[in-house]
Amino acid sequence: MTKPDTAPSIDEYLHQRLMPVEGAIPNISGIEMFGNSIPAETVGGDLFEYINFQQRYDIDARIQRTQRLSKEFLEPLPPGVLLRNSVDDQVEWLKTTPGYKPVMEAEYRFARSSEQVRVAEELRDLYSTAGVLVVDAQGHGIIAAKIASTVHDTFHALMLTELDRYGRATPMLLDNLNLRLAQSVTARNALGIIEKEGAREIATMIYGEIRPGGHFRFVNFGHPPPLVFSAEYQKFMNINESRMAQFLALGLQIPADHPDRKKYYSMDFRQAELDASDLGQITLMSPGDILVLYTDGVYDGSDKQERGLLEAIMREYYRQPARDICNALLDHAIKRDEWLRQNGEADMIDDKTVFIIKRLN
Repeated sequence: MTKPDTAPSIDEYLHQRLMPVEGAIPNISGIEMFGNSIPAETVGGDLFEYINFQQRYDIDARIQRTQRLSKEFLEPLPPGVLLRNSVDDQVEWLKTTPGYKPVMEAEYRFARSSEQVRVAEELRDLYSTAGVLVVDAQGHGIIAAKIASTVHDTFHALMLTELDRYGRATPMLLDNLNLRLAQSVTARNALGIIEKEGAREIATMIYGEIRPGGHFRFVNFGHPPPLVFSAEYQKFMNINESRMAQFLALGLQIPADHPDRKKYYSMDFRQAELDASDLGQITLMSPGDILVLYTDGVYDGSDKQERGLLEAIMREYYRQPARDICNALLDHAIKRDEWLRQNGEADMIDDKTVFIIKRLN
């Protein structure tokens, strides 16, 4: 008898699910990308993922469904036929309201049909779009990995709803993800946790989407800002802060106009829910330009000396493939870990992630 395979430990399971496979790297015209992550322990709180829309979702089938619905929504429900969709259901309710007029049904059906036409257009854009998700949960080890896994699972559940309704990821997805990591007042009171104790699940996150031409739109929740290396000037470029909007880490700040704001603890209240104006925008202007995403185990985003060392590595490797650039930056971070160990500062070692997006032409 063959011995059954041993089930993976929880550490191994979390490590496997938080690491993407190379086959998931999206193919975007004129763009090369590669990322890697090295946990400080067996498993860590860093997560990065390629959002390969063409591989993960059946875009053709989704477009066909929206086209079918756009026609079906226009058709009045024949007498005696069961409700076919949400539009039929709403129309039947409308008919029971005071002041109902038959013209209301036609207007509502047209509006919902046109929504589906737009969803189909948005879905077509996904053929030339790739997403990237980078998460850094506070600490490292199995608890941090669990937090990162929560962000991962919530993100993908919300993405399904977004694609069904809008054909794309909207700021609503990001606001709902932020709320998922906020502290519930009810749960906190039940557990007897004191607000000042600071025991909470904290994670920073960048989610962005890259398109041909090197256009990168993203949202940043408490994460170190992206770096842009210019192939022409062979240095990191200073980016206008107005294009680098940043919010507090996930779960720390609830919009003041959110209906559930009183149900969660918030360090302060953001003025409003996210909209398109809150997204950062970066464009890789020239062939060879490189966007670098990373976690604070590689660089905390503020140390000028460390930035200079990373810039020197980029000058040496910027002509190389994205994989080689990524590995060179991670090798540098690993060498820094050795220095920390030798100087009795091993507690400063953290999970390390680098994600490279390079414009080819």
